[in-house]
Amino acid sequence: MKVALITGASRGIGRAIANRLATDGHHVLINYLSNESAALDCLNEIKEAGGSGEIIQFNVRNMPEVEAKLDEWKANNPEKVIQVLINNAGIRKDNLMVWLNEEDWRTVIEIHLFGFFNVTQNVMKEMIRSKWGRIINIVSLSGLKGVPGQTNYSAAKAGVIGATKALAQEIARKKITVNAIAPGFIKTEMLEGLDEKELSRAIPMKRFGEAKEVADLVGFMASEQSSYITGEVININGGIYS
Repeated sequence: MKVALITGASRGIGRAIANRLATDGHHVLINYLSNESAALDCLNEIKEAGGSGEIIQFNVRNMPEVEAKLDEWKANNPEKVIQVLINNAGIRKDNLMVWLNEEDWRTVIEIHLFGFFNVTQNVMKEMIRSKWGRIINIVSLSGLKGVPGQTNYSAAKAGVIGATKALAQEIARKKITVNAIAPGFIKTEMLEGLDEKELSRAIPMKRFGEAKEVADLVGFMASEQSSYITGEVININGGIYS
């Protein structure tokens, strides 16, 4: 049984991914920051469906905390190796750059870019030793084309895209793939407050996507069937940007 770690897995896309990977036979580590109740709800869903998992709390932007929690888990599970990592934890702090304060810039950059670095560097060491792994970074349409009012978010996601392409080349020979998935407008809590009807007019498919659709793509990218795909950014956005 492969072990999959999904950061920010208590809600939205992360939760859908956790459920999909559990269905595929992974033991899932459901990372959360503060909403333990939502993380436990996700775990209960997985167990009720016959899957296997556990919750693990840490702040992805805090390197000492990430290392302490992951090293503790490894010490308690010497027979298991995290071979699938989904870097999904994220946050939006939208504003036009002229009004954007330093804290909102720093928070978004640190959660996405530092979070990617902190978790990936820890987990990939055992992937390298076991010579197999899947690292999948959930990025965004914003990181590809830039979205006004999201300068911080666009910069953070674009940074993860660049890191994805570089890291993929560094560890490809170890049978570890590194890819990014870039969702467009997906129905989750992160889009609350946006005008779905108005925004859907700009999407060729005329609708928002579902979290399950993203999770299904992740399921394929985490499998053996994706073994010759690395360093790629795969769009899932209903045709709004391709």
